[in-house]
Amino acid sequence: MNKPLEGIRVLDCSQFLSAPSAGLKIADLGAEVIKVEKKGSGDICRQLYVSNFKIDNDSSLFHAINRNKQGLELNLKEASAQQSFQALVKTADVVLVNFRPSVAKKLKLDADSIHQINPKIVYGEITGYGEASPWSSWPGQDLLVQGMSGICYLNGDKEQAPLPFGLSMADLAAGEHLCQGVLAGIFNAQQTGKGCVIQTELLTSLMDLQFESFTTFLNNGNELPVRSGFHNANPYIDAPYGIYETKNGHLAIAMCPIEKLAELLDYPELTAFMASHSVEHDSDEIKRMLQAKLITQTTEDWLAILEPADIWCTKVLDWQQMEQAGLFEELHMKQTIISSDGTPFYTTRCPIRINGEIFTSPKGAPTLGEDNLNFGIKET
Repeated sequence: MNKPLEGIRVLDCSQFLSAPSAGLKIADLGAEVIKVEKKGSGDICRQLYVSNFKIDNDSSLFHAINRNKQGLELNLKEASAQQSFQALVKTADVVLVNFRPSVAKKLKLDADSIHQINPKIVYGEITGYGEASPWSSWPGQDLLVQGMSGICYLNGDKEQAPLPFGLSMADLAAGEHLCQGVLAGIFNAQQTGKGCVIQTELLTSLMDLQFESFTTFLNNGNELPVRSGFHNANPYIDAPYGIYETKNGHLAIAMCPIEKLAELLDYPELTAFMASHSVEHDSDEIKRMLQAKLITQTTEDWLAILEPADIWCTKVLDWQQMEQAGLFEELHMKQTIISSDGTPFYTTRCPIRINGEIFTSPKGAPTLGEDNLNFGIKET
């Protein structure tokens, strides 16, 4: 089948992770995504290493985010490059940026400048904190945004310091939200013939991820949630909810009546404890008792008892165990990409299916300026 966004042209003028990840999703759905990079150095993400692993002398992170795109190298401070870029804007449907507002305006990448050239453009922008907020000039860096957003107080146990996520959650969430907004903008432009400006911020995206918890907080006298003092997994969900160490690994257990769990675990001490206690007031002590019991046998032993009884539980896997368990193969989550220099490597696929079809593409990230000549750009 044809991909749904075939015929859509996107100029991805963004860098790092947030907006480029939106461009990646749009490319996987069939759009022609052209990555526009600064002459000489390109996207700083090319040299932003999350490990010591590189592909074709660029960061593996850059390849993961910018596969399936074409690449242009332009010095937008020069008139000739601006002419070439503006000619592309006339043919495009979407422009993506994630610069600070002052930088975008200096490079004529702000929404007003773009819409003067092509009023039908869907202009997608991510900033750290919004244009008019008191923090608009602050660095839009993921860890800093996590620290501001309150999300770090949902992780870790009660006595621990605030704990950030082990992923760039602000960047990833904002990229997903920008993608959603741009798709709505494309639909609107096709219906009305008019472009629009789609905006989100790293901070608002992380706040949106917490909408369940914030709804409770905002309607409950602004009372802060209290993290469990032992094996916290969600400050609003009581025992047994959490991850427990077993004799040979770890076991995750979700919501379940403690009395039923005590019976299945053959744990009369817990049954007796529950006769005079409750999960609302004694959640940490219940978790400690469960931990003392669960560590006496292997994960597989407990799964053999709990799964047939329809207890929501699972073995906690690391990445190697995920691979060994066949998760990548069974879900077809691994695809082979060929870099511009011919190097094959693995990455994940687009998680969206349409009519049962999985979308993949072997096209890797472009080398800096790889497609300049294909677009008739000789001098930048």
